[in-house]
Amino acid sequence: MSALVAAALLAAAPGVEAFAECVACHALEPGRDTPAGPTLHRIIGRPVASMPGFNYSPALRRFAARNPRWTPALLDRFLADPESVVPGTEMGYVGMRDPARRRALIGWLAVPRRRN
Repeated sequence: MSALVAAALLAAAPGVEAFAECVACHALEPGRDTPAGPTLHRIIGRPVASMPGFNYSPALRRFAARNPRWTPALLDRFLADPESVVPGTEMGYVGMRDPARRRALIGWLAVPRRRN
């Protein structure tokens, strides 16, 4: 393994660890929604509540009307406390309180992944 590859893997480790909190309800592969949540593939910049075929809550659809795209800042706020950002959300997650952990996750989610 090259030093560059090893450095990239080490840098990604905190984001991968943080994603462990998401993996029960969300996949990363395109088009791979779960019954609990839509795929997080290319979430950064994607329109909010936009995955075809996923049944978003009315609260998230109302939120999407005011917040058209997932930006890193918006995702950070949402991940910190989903219920306060989207009152009535059906996402059963209390939030990721550690800002460094959220930054690592958002940075890791922002990295484009190849489609297999």
